[in-house]
Amino acid sequence: MPYKSRWTIDIPNCHLASILLTSPTAPLSQTDRCYLEAARPETHYFTPHDLRLWSQRLAAGLRRKGLQPGDRVLLFSGNDLFYPVVFLGIIMAGGIFTGANPTYVARELAFQLQDSGATYLICAAGSLDTGLEAAKQAGLSRDRVFVFDNAIYDGKGQGQQGCPYWGDLLASAEEAQGFAWEELSTPEKANTTLVLNYSSGTTGRPKGVEITHKNYVANMLQYVYMASLNPDYEARLARARWLCFLPLYHAMAQNIFIAAALYRNTPVYIMPKFDFIKVLEYTQTFRVTDFIFVPPVMVMLAKHPAVKKYDLSSVEVVGSGAAPLGREVCAEVEKLWPEGKINVKQGWGMTE
Repeated sequence: MPYKSRWTIDIPNCHLASILLTSPTAPLSQTDRCYLEAARPETHYFTPHDLRLWSQRLAAGLRRKGLQPGDRVLLFSGNDLFYPVVFLGIIMAGGIFTGANPTYVARELAFQLQDSGATYLICAAGSLDTGLEAAKQAGLSRDRVFVFDNAIYDGKGQGQQGCPYWGDLLASAEEAQGFAWEELSTPEKANTTLVLNYSSGTTGRPKGVEITHKNYVANMLQYVYMASLNPDYEARLARARWLCFLPLYHAMAQNIFIAAALYRNTPVYIMPKFDFIKVLEYTQTFRVTDFIFVPPVMVMLAKHPAVKKYDLSSVEVVGSGAAPLGREVCAEVEKLWPEGKINVKQGWGMTE
């Protein structure tokens, strides 16, 4: 049976980029850091202004390449500083983003390429052999496979094995300045699909789940609103620091670390993949305030002997999602902090 929430909030009709970045030309901070590479945070980071411009460069470049509204672009990569740029750039251009699990073999990636009808494959340089084999199986020509890495941040990067570099998709900063995405200001337009996230489902092959701008805006605002109910919310928000190792090809990480983080102006330190010791190290170094985990990581937090070697006193919120977690593990995790400081919260949801 359906349950009605005790809370109600208004959900606007708009493009996701509009609620996160205000507009194509509104002044945005050029000093606050919204995304930082955890391994090189002092030199490799984006401000909201820079993030929007990089995303607009990709959007303008995709349009110039002939991307049509509703065309799908697949990103095959682990987490990267430029992952939010690719996500936002594709949807600013009117395309549909689809991200693939970076551990896929060629057969699995070929299925997603075919099933999604992807126009382009943006493929991590380290996975190019897999990407090319998948593209061949899916009938996608080599000139539509773009080599992806973050060397472009330092003005470097190049194509490989006859594939162009993803920087070739970027318009110049001058050309992209003020690139305008469609506002989607009516209920019908806000119902436009922005991502195809692939879910394992329960049987058969993974299934592409269409998620609309309205879906993402609603889910993000609900997530932020629940946090805002804390009486100490404004002070917590001011000191918030998040660490992202959850895969950004997945709906949970997209909603929290791309949508909610930008909306809240909360800096996110991005890790390329999960490494538990690094999680502890970065928590201590960057004074991470929120642990946004999944059950296997919560079990490690409760049991791993290395945990007591690190200072986790900055953590104020511990949450677990994606699957159920037993109360016994929650209780063990809560004991890592002074009594009463942490109460583990669980969230449940499905890409569908």
